[in-house]
Amino acid sequence: MVSREQKRAVLHEKLQLLRSITNSHALNKTSIIVDASKYIKELKQKVERLNQDIEIAETSSQQPQLPVQVTVETLEKGFLINVFSDKSCPGLLVSILEAFEDLGLNVLEARVSCTDNFRLQAFGGENEEDGDMIDSQAIKQVVVQAVKNWSESNNDG
Repeated sequence: MVSREQKRAVLHEKLQLLRSITNSHALNKTSIIVDASKYIKELKQKVERLNQDIEIAETSSQQPQLPVQVTVETLEKGFLINVFSDKSCPGLLVSILEAFEDLGLNVLEARVSCTDNFRLQAFGGENEEDGDMIDSQAIKQVVVQAVKNWSESNNDG
């Protein structure tokens, strides 16, 4: 038979172990158990946050973010279009130029780098034959859509 003193010693040892695991500074049994309960709640919250972070990461990996930055500035006679990506993007230039053509935007001057990254700086003006006015926001939307289409076609293949 186990004596009452031995049971008490085992319980005290287990409470001290619980106290150390939960980083509790409490001295009595009730406070140690309350601290352990708080610690468990905190752990549950951390697990929930991590699961949310994992879900967000999985969702964003299923829908890849566009690796490309696009800016369009309106100049006195035309637009300055900048497209930049940290990665090389084979075929992206063709997609963007086709988008310019569809929009009726003439590229008057362009600088392109496609070695380690992708960089396009183009100066474009509206096609004089078209009576429609083009604004910088419309150009940006068309370029972003061209990048999206290019990205989707490269992820499929």
